Amino acid sequence: MRISQLSRLGGVRTQTIRFYEQQGLLTSPDRQENGYRAYTEKHVRQLSFIRRCRLLDLSLPEIRQLQKQQDDPHQSCAAINTLLEDHIADVATRIDALQTLEKQLMSLRSRCNDDRQVERCGVLAEISEMDPAT
Repeated sequence: MRISQLSRLGGVRTQTIRFYEQQGLLTSPDRQENGYRAYTEKHVRQLSFIRRCRLLDLSLPEIRQLQKQQDDPHQSCAAINTLLEDHIADVATRIDALQTLEKQLMSLRSRCNDDRQVERCGVLAEISEMDPAT
């Protein structure tokens, strides 16, 4: 199949497929005599796996690591568990940061609860006085 067909089946743009190839996540396809890439069902499976990993917010290096583990199916899955535990910890850290941001935004929003003119807007005044290092 051609890249446009793989794109439709995989639900991604052709540029994304080329990017995954460049990153080594998608096996480089054979070339036909006319120079077109010839994709197979293997590429569809690889692309589906990559997309599912991205839905889990796994990074490209994490996906690459999982693919390496897939290539040796008789080894222990301890490395996979460690990767996932690290990813879960990263997600928890980001959640904490987003909750802190939410509190800051709510506090900021409380600075201006009425219909003031912009020149007296508490939100803009607070933002102007904020320390960028915090």
